[in-house]
Amino acid sequence: MKDSWRSLLLLAYQSLGVVYGDLSISPLYVYKSTFADDITHSETNEEIFGVLSFVFWTLTLIPLFKYVFIVLRADDNGEGGTFALYSLICRHAKVSLLPNRQVADEELSTYIMESPPDKRNGSRVKIWLEKHKNFHTALLIVVLLGTCMVIGDGVLTPAISVFSAVSGLELSMSKEHREYAVVPITCFILVCLFALQHYGTHRVGFFFAPVVLTWLLCISTLGLYNIFHWNPYVYQALSPYYMYKFLKKTRKGGWMSLGGILLCITGSEAMFADLGHFSYRAIQMAFTFVVYPALILAYMGQAAYLSKHHHIDTSYQIGFYVSVPESVRWPILAIAILASVVGSQAIISGTFSIINQSQSLSCFPRVKVVHTSDKIHGQIYIPEVNWMLMVLTLAVAVGFRDTKHMGNASGLAVMTVMLVTTCLTSLVILLCWHKPPLVALAFLLFFGPLELLYFSASLTKFLDGAWVPILLALILMTLMFVWHYATIKSYEYDLHNKVSLDWLLALGPALGIARVPGIGLVLTDLVSGVPANFSRFVSNLPAFHRVLVFVCVKSVPVPRVPAAERYLIGRVGPPGARLYRCISRYGYRDVRRDTHDFERELAARLADFVRLTSSPQSPASLLQSETSLERGSGDEMVKMTVVGSAPDFLASCCVYETDESPQSVSLQESDFRASENGFRRRVRFVFPDSPRMDDSVREELEELATAQQAGTAFIMGHAHVKASPGSSFLKRLAIDYGYTFLSRNCRGPAVALRVPHVSLLEVGMVYVV
Repeated sequence: MKDSWRSLLLLAYQSLGVVYGDLSISPLYVYKSTFADDITHSETNEEIFGVLSFVFWTLTLIPLFKYVFIVLRADDNGEGGTFALYSLICRHAKVSLLPNRQVADEELSTYIMESPPDKRNGSRVKIWLEKHKNFHTALLIVVLLGTCMVIGDGVLTPAISVFSAVSGLELSMSKEHREYAVVPITCFILVCLFALQHYGTHRVGFFFAPVVLTWLLCISTLGLYNIFHWNPYVYQALSPYYMYKFLKKTRKGGWMSLGGILLCITGSEAMFADLGHFSYRAIQMAFTFVVYPALILAYMGQAAYLSKHHHIDTSYQIGFYVSVPESVRWPILAIAILASVVGSQAIISGTFSIINQSQSLSCFPRVKVVHTSDKIHGQIYIPEVNWMLMVLTLAVAVGFRDTKHMGNASGLAVMTVMLVTTCLTSLVILLCWHKPPLVALAFLLFFGPLELLYFSASLTKFLDGAWVPILLALILMTLMFVWHYATIKSYEYDLHNKVSLDWLLALGPALGIARVPGIGLVLTDLVSGVPANFSRFVSNLPAFHRVLVFVCVKSVPVPRVPAAERYLIGRVGPPGARLYRCISRYGYRDVRRDTHDFERELAARLADFVRLTSSPQSPASLLQSETSLERGSGDEMVKMTVVGSAPDFLASCCVYETDESPQSVSLQESDFRASENGFRRRVRFVFPDSPRMDDSVREELEELATAQQAGTAFIMGHAHVKASPGSSFLKRLAIDYGYTFLSRNCRGPAVALRVPHVSLLEVGMVYVV
């Protein structure tokens, strides 16, 4: 028990730097954005107390009640975020547009529903949702909208955070020098931040938590100082009555100022998005006992100071730093800049993560993903995205040059993501938690109108900066939807044009087909049947490898696929044909291995499949599914078996011998010769006598081992997608121009899968969709 509490406290401490960096720096710009134009000070404190009341109840209702106590429970096997909610919904209802709800996936341990569905609750709603295809498209568009707004937040948050932190220099500069000093320093810090991304967060991650904790202690201490020094009665503003008085007095101006107040909850989505790196209890503990009290004290302290300084009317003097005593202003400025960098780093890492998830689910063009840490899972870096984010962030900082416009843009992006989360969570309550429809409706009606109020206030600032996330979202959504649409159409083309299995089995020496040494891996998106590109390959080059494996690298809507359940293997045709099918399954947060590791792992699992399916004494730890899955496709019925992880059987049977004699070695001994430093190196495969193997099994293993030593070739289709004649203008525009441009300028399938060029055989195909 003591160790568990110690681990929980350690996780809660570490979460401060990763999860709460963005949320903790919001006091830098909330009051400045709120009092920018729409409302001003008066001789009374009604406006100040009204803003404080709105800040307090917004922080209490949305981050604390909504996220900490409800949304964090809607995890997908420990993972959070927009795509986690979407994949959770798709596993409990047939609403996905992706071809991934299949028998093979539902056998995964992480795919199984947490609790059996109650037919009385929500069944009619579920049937209605599954029946209407338009809802499936609308659901995907909503998910893509939330995803694009998260990416837009990755552009806006670093700009406003660093700019607000550096703006503390304004108090010690003359008016004509402020703009010329703050913007260049902000741009310099941003360039350094993005330039260091390729080193990975893990190298400086230990530095994040102390910085954020120090910052939270500073702002809470300053808050207490300002409360007792300037206005001890500021706590009265926590009454919701002051919100009513505020809106009654300010009317339209007060409603429009909500776009600045909502900035107090920027970064709340990170609590859910980063759930996979920590635990629910750790995030809950850190926010409830550290972050939330510190933020409340910070805002109360600022309000207490402003309530006694009604003469302040210049916009740059309403910010955070005017409430900081001059004796500690410079140290606070340094800590604020460090905290803003940490908060920006968190949102940049989150942007990389969500783009990687989008790519895994065929919703984003293929980009290079670099894993910066071998020990810490999920630490990734995407070069193309990093430099695009840097250019856009610098453009925002240089183009706006003030907190007001940046705050308007950031507020709209944040509130859009929260609205999407509210809608998806209500579906999770209904479809996944099997609660009565009234419970899901109550959640939607309680938080939805509150967030719509803030969203409408942000939307009124369209011309004052809010157009930026809308423009970014439109561009990104168009790009992602076109890519997803063309990918689905290409899959449907492959599905309708696959070749009969009988055609493949009929190929042989009588038709001039030769079998060459080695293993041929035919990469395809199909889980059954022979892809059309392979038939074209054989028609032009009448030969294929002695061991042929149809490999489907498949993304499934789960966070991670256990290593013991990754490979689903079966035979195609009789054992003598040496034809196999392998489905390699990956979750949207799984790390794809290098090709050499994949080759070795696949050969090892094939050997396990051959050895164990032919033995009545197969260990249960290796054969995860002894009841094979039946897969039918009209022309094929293949038994697929889940083969668990095990030591490399083929490697354990290899005996390497150095031989200077030139004589050949018989094939029956399963030997392979290689030249190394002028010597002939011989590899002999010695299979154990116990347990005893059938001669047919031994022969099949020997051929597999010999083929592995001869080398592996990857056979892939190089597709050119075209819209079919008579297609609508939008379809031709999306396929012939949009998708063609994206496919030519993003990484090809071979590069994305890290297939070496020397082992690659590409077959050109024209897909008319």
